[in-house]
Amino acid sequence: MSSATSRTSRVRPLPLSGLLRLGRPSDIWFKPALSVVAAVAPPNVTLLALGRLDLAVYTMAGSLCALYAHHRPYAARARVLAGVVLGMLGGLAVALVAASLTRNAVVLVAVGAVLAAVHKALCDATRIGPPGNVIFTFITSASLFAPEAVGHVPGHLALAAAAGAWSWIVGMAPGLLRPHGPERRATAHALSAAAAFAETGGAAARAGAAAAVHTAWQSLLSTGARSAPRRALERLVVRAEVALAAPADSDPERLLGWARTLRGTGPVPQPDDLGEAAGELLGVEAELDSPRRPLRRRLVPLAPIALRTALGCALAGYASLAFGVGRPYWALVTAASLYQANVTLTWGRGIQRVVGNLVGVLLFAAIAPLAHLGQPALVLCGLALNFGAEALISRNYWLGSVCVTPMALLITEFARYQQPAGLMADRVVDTLIGALAGFVAAVAVTNRRAGDRLERALAAVEHARAYAARVVATERPAPGALEAARRGLAAALVELRSTADAAAGEWWQRALPEERVLRAEQAGHRTLAATVRRQGLHTSEGARA
Repeated sequence: MSSATSRTSRVRPLPLSGLLRLGRPSDIWFKPALSVVAAVAPPNVTLLALGRLDLAVYTMAGSLCALYAHHRPYAARARVLAGVVLGMLGGLAVALVAASLTRNAVVLVAVGAVLAAVHKALCDATRIGPPGNVIFTFITSASLFAPEAVGHVPGHLALAAAAGAWSWIVGMAPGLLRPHGPERRATAHALSAAAAFAETGGAAARAGAAAAVHTAWQSLLSTGARSAPRRALERLVVRAEVALAAPADSDPERLLGWARTLRGTGPVPQPDDLGEAAGELLGVEAELDSPRRPLRRRLVPLAPIALRTALGCALAGYASLAFGVGRPYWALVTAASLYQANVTLTWGRGIQRVVGNLVGVLLFAAIAPLAHLGQPALVLCGLALNFGAEALISRNYWLGSVCVTPMALLITEFARYQQPAGLMADRVVDTLIGALAGFVAAVAVTNRRAGDRLERALAAVEHARAYAARVVATERPAPGALEAARRGLAAALVELRSTADAAAGEWWQRALPEERVLRAEQAGHRTLAATVRRQGLHTSEGARA
């Protein structure tokens, strides 16, 4: 074993510095922020006019579906949003039926913990993206502890379905004005990341650029038919790939110029310097669009994360009951919100959640007098907090939680006004209980599969690199073979880096083959550069530099 590997400690330190540092806002922070307001406002205003604001918890289940899939092209977004709405309705149905059959809090906490684990596993397996499993768990857990009669379940589900259908329309509406917006943004991000790597040459920049290029290809492959704008975007992503594989032969300013153009509303730039490789793009899609692994196979590696979630949520809920808190689902949701790819990230999310919730409780104390002026003021405050949460959360999770916390407290008052002091005390106690119980479960359930997944990722990179090297050495490779081999190797390298980062953050883990990972990445990127040279993609770019 190498010296670097042997020094890897089994017990890794848990960081404190930098956890609350604010980052740059997302490029499209305003899209989920505006979408959730557009999805929530009409149902809430309608219920307000009918004097039935107590039903808003059910329409909220459908309205919050508008938070998902904003980075996906519209062809894929239509399918994903429909799946999100159906998944929300399925979880809500289970929760409402359980609430109508029993009021035993011990049973309801168990049901909530199982639902939270299912939500976590399915969201991670499908890579649904932010806000992930937390919204599903928030809705189902709150519904478990709301009084329910079995005869009312169909009507409440109908309200959620109607709001979900409206959320689908809200999510798809921007496509009427900018039908290629998501894939343009993904391509622009790939070009910018490739330019940053070409300028700095750092390992972190290389990993970021590789991930951005891979994401751009996934975005383009999910758009459906290969239209003229998509073909032009494909050529731009190839230019980003070339900069990743051969940074010395690339012009960062030119890449950044293309990225700026794509973020605007003008036509897609048309790079005309790809030479013979442009023809290969026409046939490479069949090579890349391979069937995805069955859902069952994607769920198996997530078993430790699902077990952590179930155990942590159950512990949090039962501890809340033991302390006599009236809303154990708040502790349950807090625990569910913590779980990330590894223990180190889970620890960081726990700190952020606690800080954000405590500050959010203080914000609730400040706005409660305004919200209590009347139900219209209550609805308006809720909409403002919805917008603020989505506008701020991309800068740091704790900052978004500052708005999420008072919003959750106000939702409990849609049925009837309550004493702010009692609500605030319950929220603080449940936050602390949920964060502590959730982290204890993360430490108790070790993810021994992380090392095995890293070994498989290493084997995949070595196999992809060997195949690409054989194609490069072939005198006359089949049409599209070089392009397919290059992108297959690039995808394997992205997966290796993601898997290595996840494994490195596990608190109790066997020593990792860090030097082997480093050598595999270096060899893989050298082979990528060889495919670029063989394709002749770098010569014209270098001539323009």
